Amino acid sequence: VTLPFCAMASSRHSSVALIVLTIGVCFLSGPVFVHDASAAASQRGAHLVRRAVPLANGAMSFDRVCREWRCKYTGPAEESASLEALAKLMDEYLPALKAISPGAKVNRMVCGGCLDFKLMTTLPLDDFGPWEEKGFAPEAEFLEKIKAIEGVSQVETQTITNMEF
Repeated sequence: VTLPFCAMASSRHSSVALIVLTIGVCFLSGPVFVHDASAAASQRGAHLVRRAVPLANGAMSFDRVCREWRCKYTGPAEESASLEALAKLMDEYLPALKAISPGAKVNRMVCGGCLDFKLMTTLPLDDFGPWEEKGFAPEAEFLEKIKAIEGVSQVETQTITNMEF
């Protein structure tokens, strides 16, 4: 969906009407996002806008995909040697994960009740495929290292969407 913007709006009333029309088009056509802001900015007044991938009959969509690495550690969390080792390993791999894509977001989730450790790397949709083709590097190496930590079990991975609101 490309939204034209009229530079001819001379009155406040017509500017408000243009804004309402633009918002209406966005709601009727579904979620949109700017695909390449630098390219859009370089084309005077032209805006490249692409639809996100729809889900649930259009009730939701996504434009970011996450690779989750998870495991169980031994507790309690406050004094867990296995959680401490996981934290150190995460610190070691964090620069590599952030370097996968300029849009990469890395989140760590720890549950002290069920003893879950999760490391989630979320990328823009366009960057996810190339990372997947490379085997989610450094995933294999990271997973082998966490499997070697005493007290770590149930090492798993999952690919999911991960949207911020």
